[in-house]
Amino acid sequence: MANSENSGGTRISTTVIGSLLALSLLMGMLAIGVGINAQNDDDNAKKVVVAASTGGATKEKRIDTNVAAGVSFEARDPNAPAPLPGTVHDITLKATEQELEVAPGVKQMMWTFGGTVPGPTIRGKVGDTFRVTLVNDGTIGHSVDFHASMVAWNDEMRTIDPGQKLLYEFQATKAGIFMYHCGTAPALHHIGNGMYGAIIIDPPNLPPVDHEFAIVQSEIYPPGGAGQPADLNAMLNEQWDAVVFNGYVNQYKDRPIRVEKNQRIRVWVLDAGPSENSSFHVVGTIFDTVFKEGNYLLTPTTATQGGAQALDLQPAQGGFVEFTLAEDGLYPFVTHKFANVPKGALGLFQAGEVATSGGGH
Repeated sequence: MANSENSGGTRISTTVIGSLLALSLLMGMLAIGVGINAQNDDDNAKKVVVAASTGGATKEKRIDTNVAAGVSFEARDPNAPAPLPGTVHDITLKATEQELEVAPGVKQMMWTFGGTVPGPTIRGKVGDTFRVTLVNDGTIGHSVDFHASMVAWNDEMRTIDPGQKLLYEFQATKAGIFMYHCGTAPALHHIGNGMYGAIIIDPPNLPPVDHEFAIVQSEIYPPGGAGQPADLNAMLNEQWDAVVFNGYVNQYKDRPIRVEKNQRIRVWVLDAGPSENSSFHVVGTIFDTVFKEGNYLLTPTTATQGGAQALDLQPAQGGFVEFTLAEDGLYPFVTHKFANVPKGALGLFQAGEVATSGGGH
């Protein structure tokens, strides 16, 4: 799909005209992303070229975000897991290298934790001890780095060879949603090719809600060749094919997340990057609670009765937002960096029995 143009440098003679143009641009981007009354781009616009690793050669972009998931597609479960029972958690993470589908009809050789991208979401409480055994079932060296831990880099985070195991033990002392990832050099290549995930450490006295979801934003990069992992040169030049939620292009547009109006919803969000920022936004509602990087920025009891419109995150930052939906209907969630919406960073919350182009959870 063609990239959206940035209108930031345009000079407008009147405030009224400027406001109308800005509104037109916003609605146009949403129409492109959601696919409502949007026409297909011509073939040349779809064929975005990116630099390959072979001396400046070019190749067609493989991912067409106009293509919907097939009837047999199952989206990754967006529900956040419950905290693990007890206070000591023994977890095994297997590092693997395998072909995965990243968009309808598009497969790629990915490096993974546990065979999925992102890796499994882990959850516990402040004070819990995590005993994570990393097993390298791949063909190259891998490692793991938990941002929720306080351990020496040269000990638990060391690279292990294929066939080896490593015990990574830590106590969670701080609350938040933290990134974990492979740190083997070059770390950019390992993260950019899929070796990342989220660990949630609940703040004390976290209140119950009707629905709780976990969303990880990341980029997908073109492969270096047939059957090859993602191109490191493309990562170094920030030339991604797509920006996605939970590892797959537009999966929650094609399979909306089902909720009901007036239910209280919490969404944990992690920007895994490795390089692009996120401005998480739900169209049609206002956040009354914002928790970012270990701190409440807004709660329903805030004296100003303020509301928030976006959770802004840089790579390796995270938090959660809470909100309700006032009416039955469809509520898009996006990164408000709209250049990335038509590149795959779009999902839908479905409140009530309303017509959609895909099934819900």
